[in-house]
Amino acid sequence: MMIGLCYFLAGILAGAGMMYLMFRKHQQKQKQRILSLCDQIDEILHGRDSVRFEEFQEGELSILASEISKMTIRLREQNAELRKEKQFMKEALEDLSHQLRTPLTSMMILVSTLRNPELSAGERMQNMQKLLKLLSQMQWQIETLLKFSRLEAGAVQFRITEFPVSELIHAAVEPIAISLELKNIELMIQIEDQPELSGDRHYLTEAVLNILKNCMEHTPEHGRIRIQVSENAVYTGILISDSGKGIPEEAIPHIFDRFYRGTERSGTGFGIGLAFARKIITSQNGSLQVRNLQPHGAEFEIRIYKITAI
Repeated sequence: MMIGLCYFLAGILAGAGMMYLMFRKHQQKQKQRILSLCDQIDEILHGRDSVRFEEFQEGELSILASEISKMTIRLREQNAELRKEKQFMKEALEDLSHQLRTPLTSMMILVSTLRNPELSAGERMQNMQKLLKLLSQMQWQIETLLKFSRLEAGAVQFRITEFPVSELIHAAVEPIAISLELKNIELMIQIEDQPELSGDRHYLTEAVLNILKNCMEHTPEHGRIRIQVSENAVYTGILISDSGKGIPEEAIPHIFDRFYRGTERSGTGFGIGLAFARKIITSQNGSLQVRNLQPHGAEFEIRIYKITAI
């Protein structure tokens, strides 16, 4: 009986020893897998993009490895977005610098000319007017870009009110009324009934003004700009058309891109103003589209939806 008990105890000890060895082996394997996982995380932190986690598909580490893999994919996506945004900002600043360089050069020439003591009073006044116009253009460009940046960053709180569209149109026309008269451009305004819309009056006025400026810049003397306002159950619509040459077909898909370098019509009007106008309108449950008219001219269509646009 004692011999049998000894064998029994020996068996228990042997089994315990085997279990201990198996536990130590498993523990060592887990430690190696953890170290391997740490090494791969370290490689990710040092910028390696080809790290994979297939070896951790089983066991307790599989959940942790799966979450780290998801986090790695998201970090790669964010990194790609940041690189794209950085490149975009670099190109935008280069474009803005290029656009400001031309008026600055002209201003320096004008200032140099104004220092000439032999300049007549009429010539001096003419050069001063040119200088003021260039300064005004530069101020508008810089202020619009700053407003655009705040809008894109979500730093603008719109003041939503309900107001007659006629007030919006007249407020947008007022700043360019004298310029239209000097160019002998006929302005036709047609408003059906007395429609109202809901939005930020200040920003929507600026959007319409930017579109009108673009139309005015590309409408020849004795030309025509037409504003038509209508309303239905779904949206309030504003059509703004001109009698210019129209827009090159290849430019239409890019006309609202910031700092778009186009041809012909894009000389001064397609840089910031139209992109800013569309951002304002789309941020207030609206849409802005453009098309060419026959036989010539361009038409911008604004829609401010009364319900969420699909």
